[in-house]
Amino acid sequence: MVYEGRLNEGRAGPLKDVRVDPFVSEFDMGLARPLSRSVRLNGFATCLRLEQVYWNILGEMARVNCCSVSALLSHVDREVHLRHGGVKNFSGLVRVVCVVHSLKEERASVMA
Repeated sequence: MVYEGRLNEGRAGPLKDVRVDPFVSEFDMGLARPLSRSVRLNGFATCLRLEQVYWNILGEMARVNCCSVSALLSHVDREVHLRHGGVKNFSGLVRVVCVVHSLKEERASVMA
């Protein structure tokens, strides 16, 4: 979708045409609302604050894996410790995991 708007001058430099409008007609601003949830990561209770869209993706990932969101997040936490010695920003890691999952699913649906 080509968007006829213009970006304001700023750090990026001069005005440029915006080719893709991220605010498609069915865009739901509620998906950008942050939501804190209590989860158990490998037996430890913690609070995780993510935007609603990420909770939705995590819910779908958990459903596909026949587990709870907490079990899925525990797996992510355990694997990042085993493979990389941990991570400083677990919320950021979870967001990236969700994006990578969504991109993988999108590619799979295009290939089908």
